[in-house]
Amino acid sequence: MEKLPKMTKDQMLEKIKDGRYMLFFSATWCPDCAFIKPSMPAIEAEYPDFKFISVDRDENIDLAVELNVLGIPSFIAYNNGEEIGRFVNKDRKTKQQVEEFINAL
Repeated sequence: MEKLPKMTKDQMLEKIKDGRYMLFFSATWCPDCAFIKPSMPAIEAEYPDFKFISVDRDENIDLAVELNVLGIPSFIAYNNGEEIGRFVNKDRKTKQQVEEFINAL
């Protein structure tokens, strides 16, 4: 999974303007993020039409605030730069819950 460097919302939108993207917000200290992380390679493999990008919430705190990502782990889906769905809260997420979110897009 590609890791998003520190950037502004405008820079991020420019980066994801073409194609389908899934931003995965997490942090190294977050136990619920550590819970879902081992499932991420399988989830990525199941959804090859999405390019998954890892966003370190602490490194990109301004971006997270701008996108109203106050809880992690969280996911925001984009299609050609437009947000098409979000699974954003502070709750632990299972592989099945993430798959249900993506399937509903």
